[in-house]
Amino acid sequence: MIFGIIRLSVIAFIVMLVVYFILSAWSRSVRRGKLAEEWDEEVRTGDRDAFIEQGLEDYDGSLRRKLILGVFVVPYLVIGVLVYVVNFQ
Repeated sequence: MIFGIIRLSVIAFIVMLVVYFILSAWSRSVRRGKLAEEWDEEVRTGDRDAFIEQGLEDYDGSLRRKLILGVFVVPYLVIGVLVYVVNFQ
């Protein structure tokens, strides 16, 4: 029983890690595209690459970036609630 839970946890962690890296890369790519589009349409002064890098540094500290960490928290909460409901109700 305990080995099954450990195995499930390890496999789930690995899957969530892969999903996190994919979501993180995708979200950063989308943000980079929006910053490039914003510079092309509105700013057009200064260094484009510096503008994008500064925007990505701001993005790294943003709430959206932190919400992606929910990929790790939500599945474990769901599994915990399901185990509780099935066993103790």
